[in-house]
Amino acid sequence: MNFLKDCRAFLTLWLTQTLSSLGSAMTSFALVIWLYQDSGSALKTSLLTVCSYAPYVLMSIFAGVVSDKWNKKTVMLVCDSFAAVCTVVTLVLLRSGSLAVWHLYLLNALVGLMNAVQSPAAEVTATLLTPEVHYQKTGSLRYFSNSLVSILTPVLAAAFVSFAGIEAVIAFDLCTFAAAFLVLLCVIRIPDVPKQTVRAETIWQSAKSGLSYVRSERGLLLLILFLSAINFIASINKAALPAMILSRESETVLGVVNSFVGIATLLGSVLAAFLPKPRSRIRVVCLCLFFSMSTENFLLAVGHHPLLWCIGVVLGWILIPVMGANYDVILRSRVPQEMQGRVYAVRNTLQFFTIPLGYFCGGWLVDEICEPLMAAVDNPLLTMLFGSGKGAGAAFLFFVIGIIGTVVCLIFGGSKELRKLP
Repeated sequence: MNFLKDCRAFLTLWLTQTLSSLGSAMTSFALVIWLYQDSGSALKTSLLTVCSYAPYVLMSIFAGVVSDKWNKKTVMLVCDSFAAVCTVVTLVLLRSGSLAVWHLYLLNALVGLMNAVQSPAAEVTATLLTPEVHYQKTGSLRYFSNSLVSILTPVLAAAFVSFAGIEAVIAFDLCTFAAAFLVLLCVIRIPDVPKQTVRAETIWQSAKSGLSYVRSERGLLLLILFLSAINFIASINKAALPAMILSRESETVLGVVNSFVGIATLLGSVLAAFLPKPRSRIRVVCLCLFFSMSTENFLLAVGHHPLLWCIGVVLGWILIPVMGANYDVILRSRVPQEMQGRVYAVRNTLQFFTIPLGYFCGGWLVDEICEPLMAAVDNPLLTMLFGSGKGAGAAFLFFVIGIIGTVVCLIFGGSKELRKLP
């Protein structure tokens, strides 16, 4: 089959949505730096992500009925438009000099609420626009775009802020939104799921049917819970990383390290696109996560130089697209299309509810536990391993979550129920 011909609509949507994601990521990156430099608090900065994900995970389980019963294009257009309005509000508050931290928290929460509805619709859309034989390629392309966004975001955001201010970043965000909106509205035709396969359900019934399906698939449930535990650990990592780097180096170094995350996932997505179908996709998922958890956090903990930090994030992220592409195929091929919206909604709640918890715990642990602990302890071995001064507590936290992450991978990887998945 011809990939370019078969997936023309998907590729058009993917390209324009990637451009829009770049604009949104640049705005988020600029606001994180603005907030940390203003407050100097890892907890306050991590709460930005908490506010985005909390309504997302709370409402996702009820959003599946919207995705399965409503027009996918309409859902995506409405949600994108609402997010753009929130960005405009941020720009107005910033230009008037009245932007406060609580404004960002509230706006992020509203955007997160819209994402809860949009995400399952976007997942089902990807399925409807892609022949099953191309699932692995399109899954790797989505990781490719995410990694490209990670590479370009810090570079472009820093350049925009330096030459034109944060307002220019937000203006670019709005321009990319407009382009993606028009293409989705005027160019993309999304097929409907056959109406006879969609039962009339209330929101509560929809949530219950999605939960019942996931519970009946024990191996799938364990896989989702495995990813949930990994997301918790990874979110602690992401909350602590800016605190450690900005305490020891500049925002430029933070941007460079984040760019290497993107480079690693870019290489990994290319690898995922060309790898042959494995004998066991679940084995690939488990091995990739074990490699990630047993490398990155330890190098971030004991490395005292940006080069070692970059090596650490490359090792931690290079196999994540391979894992994600195989995980994506397991879900898309195992769950019927008419159930995918509800199942993805349940998946989003169960798998992602640990992300805001991880960000909150990461910021709180750095500020209240690890930094005071490392400042009070006079131990030459700890100083040699994790350094001294501000940032040493975050480094110590990386070491702890490295151990926890490795143990989690060993526990789930040994599950007989999990190994029954293809």
